[in-house]
Amino acid sequence: MLLSGRLPLSSLIDLCRTLRHYLGAGLTLRDVFRQQAQKGSLAIRPVAARIAERLEHGDDLESALENERHAFPPLFLALAGVGEQTGNLPEVFAELEKYYRLQQKLWRQFIAQIRWPALQFGMAVAVITLLIWILGIIADTRGGQPMDPLGLGLTGTSGAITFLAGALGFVAGVFGLYLFVTRVLRQQGPVDEFLLWLPAIGPCLRALALARFCLALRLTTESGMSITKALRLSLRATGNGAFIARIPIVERTLKAGDELAVALARCRIFGNEFINIVAVGEESGRIAEVMEHQAEYYGEEAAHRLKLLAQVAAWGVWLFVAALIIFAIFRIYSLYLGAIDAAAGGVF
Repeated sequence: MLLSGRLPLSSLIDLCRTLRHYLGAGLTLRDVFRQQAQKGSLAIRPVAARIAERLEHGDDLESALENERHAFPPLFLALAGVGEQTGNLPEVFAELEKYYRLQQKLWRQFIAQIRWPALQFGMAVAVITLLIWILGIIADTRGGQPMDPLGLGLTGTSGAITFLAGALGFVAGVFGLYLFVTRVLRQQGPVDEFLLWLPAIGPCLRALALARFCLALRLTTESGMSITKALRLSLRATGNGAFIARIPIVERTLKAGDELAVALARCRIFGNEFINIVAVGEESGRIAEVMEHQAEYYGEEAAHRLKLLAQVAAWGVWLFVAALIIFAIFRIYSLYLGAIDAAAGGVF
């Protein structure tokens, strides 16, 4: 959030609630954003002030938000434009508020579940760092050769610092590599597609993307816009590069006269079960109702998948910590036995 300039979820929820309430009461968009520029959260105020200024100059909401793409998630941008075109902004912001509340709940649950494994990892790194440092101090006071508990040539104060920097640097390096590939090299689509096929992580990301897709498709189809535009906005609303990359395929398929289910099938990213459900909804003319149910289903599925992901991460961290500590213990024990054998050999 901080690195991207994206508004935090709490600010988005407050903004959606305020827009829903005041627009439903008859205030104009310009009045609401001017009010938010003065009384909104600290994160919202500068963004709201710029939007209010553009609205005062005659721009519509979609154009005003376009200049603030860095601050808002794709789902918000896509559905706000739909609500403005159809005159259903209060209803759209009500749905967005409900969705972001769910996302906030899921995120808090994930943080609560991952807190202990993260603490375990930090404690393991701290213990190994202290072990390297203390063994070095002991060796210095006795004038002997310091023990190398990890067998990596890391001893004493310099070794402890190197190990700590390496452990923290690895975590930061993985995150930095992701940012470099997705933002500098602009390879968000391939990266997101790769992540979708990873165990534990992939199903969770897919459920979150499908929940957004279903919510967006429901609101766009209810607006009466063309199915091509509805699907384009809905795929963008997922915020997932793998889904967004399928927009050209969907547009070509629909322009050729094929049905919605066929277009989604050719994307090769939606499951057969989901495509069958879409086909049933399309044949019965109840796409909006079907997508409403599917959005709820994938919201629940995302909660389940996030819980599973947290459990997998917890076991992964625990196994890593256990392996690291066991290796260090055996390494120290073997060095200790070696020292005893050397001493015994010297005596005899």
